[in-house]
Amino acid sequence: MKKILLLLSSLLSSSDIFAGTLPSVSPRQAAEMQTQQKAVIVDVRENDEWNAGHIAGAIHIPLGEIQNRVTELAKYQNQPVITQCRSGSRSAKAAELLKIAGFTNVHNMDGGLNAWQKADLKVQQN
Repeated sequence: MKKILLLLSSLLSSSDIFAGTLPSVSPRQAAEMQTQQKAVIVDVRENDEWNAGHIAGAIHIPLGEIQNRVTELAKYQNQPVITQCRSGSRSAKAAELLKIAGFTNVHNMDGGLNAWQKADLKVQQN
């Protein structure tokens, strides 16, 4: 029993997901990755937030729906995926869920759309 507990403790402490060490990128890095590496940006904000403005080319899947809609992202499983919300909190949760679902190159965008706009990056209006 003691060996099992030690093994579980070791796995939990070394796991990126449980340690909260998923990679993050700045808005400028995200924009470069989207252009140069064909990174996919997944916007996990709610519909009203999305409709008010979003990053061109982003895929909209609200955080509350991501687990049920992860198959829509399956074709991007091995390429860079950047999660984004308003400020970075919800997207961090989404990034963890995608990592658990087997995505190998997931990043959270620091500061979300607020930081994107502060960096004078374009937002698409509906």
